Amino acid sequence: MPIAASSAPPQQPASRRDRLYRRIYPLRILGMGLGGLAVGSVLQAQHDGWPSWALMVATCLLWPHVAFRLAARSRDRFRAERRNLLVDSIIAGMWVPLMHFNLLPSVVLTTVTTFDKLSTGVQRLWLHSLPAMFGAALLAWLLTRTTPHLESSFAVVLCTLPLLVVHTLSSSISSYRLIRTVSEQNRQLEQLRRIDVQTGLSSREHWQERADAALRRFHADGEPACLLMIDIDRFKSINDSYGHTIGDEVIAAVGRIVRSCVRAEDSAGRYGGDEFAIVCGNAASGEAGQVAERIRARVERLELPDLPQVRLSASIGIARARARHATVRDWMDDADAALYRAKSEGRNQIAEDPGMPAAAARA
Repeated sequence: MPIAASSAPPQQPASRRDRLYRRIYPLRILGMGLGGLAVGSVLQAQHDGWPSWALMVATCLLWPHVAFRLAARSRDRFRAERRNLLVDSIIAGMWVPLMHFNLLPSVVLTTVTTFDKLSTGVQRLWLHSLPAMFGAALLAWLLTRTTPHLESSFAVVLCTLPLLVVHTLSSSISSYRLIRTVSEQNRQLEQLRRIDVQTGLSSREHWQERADAALRRFHADGEPACLLMIDIDRFKSINDSYGHTIGDEVIAAVGRIVRSCVRAEDSAGRYGGDEFAIVCGNAASGEAGQVAERIRARVERLELPDLPQVRLSASIGIARARARHATVRDWMDDADAALYRAKSEGRNQIAEDPGMPAAAARA
């Protein structure tokens, strides 16, 4: 009857499974010890002789150490500990008739032992332990033919309460740790959802959420915003000539440039492939143009350590948020049109949608 043995998920890594017996060992000592206190109080009330006391010492005080040694010496430690946990259930079931079915300790022992099987995270272990527990109880009763004595004296109640209280506290702590672990994993998953791993920029989905929020602020409060679409010039030829590994390095390098050039209030993301998108929040066209020029100039100066002969450039289209942009898709269409114009006019330059003032462009 180890106490809240583990809060591990059902599918545990092999190394964690192999260490299960080590984690359970101190908990089994504590649980069996407190269980022995409850059993001992019943034996005292029943005035049982030394054989019953010797069995209590063997099962409640010595068994945890024997179980540890059996698992430690086994080639398959996880399977050995799984057998040990079934033996725990056999011991708990055996003591129910030996205690003359004394109600409180019998219920607490069997409940705690079964709950511990659930706490290990071992799939269906609790279900497999039930036949072992009830079978041991039936066999012990057939051998002893004890008569039920359900009443629990005040002393028995006092000696059973520590097992109940400690198990409840340890289970609560295990549940709290599990909740914290799951919350942290969810936070990490949410972070991964928001970030494009290759570039460190926002993922496409997260960036679109930020763009949608900026467009809503524009329609609600008139807060200006500009959308930049960035494309690496002749990226396909880089992939075809040098391979996808170099292509990935180029994308990562441009992503770092974009991160370093945007302002704190901007939202930059990887839209797909070699295309990047930036929402310049609370920015007029001149401020967005400055951000775009910083990016264009730094991409032009970028040198790859392994291929210094490769020269890169980027074309950038800028679109100001307008009343006719009902959706982010509408806004992006204008930015894409400006990007296409930058490419068609010679690449390595910035183009703005027709509704914006003419910006300095570099051929």
